Amino acid sequence: MAESHRSAETGEYVSEQTAARNPRTTLGENEPHDGDDRRDRSAITGHFVKPETSRRHPDTTVTENG
Repeated sequence: MAESHRSAETGEYVSEQTAARNPRTTLGENEPHDGDDRRDRSAITGHFVKPETSRRHPDTTVTENG
């Protein structure tokens, strides 16, 4: 599957051009995540973060299910 891009601000998938214009608030994904396991990821670093960090930085964090 081609890499897709997700906005950290809205959680929606965005085009490659939008991701290129907004690199600090867009995450690249190899595939969508399905399931019940919650994971929070920083759009800036790409690292997984604790839910508390996600709540403090909602505009730069994406919640995924794995």
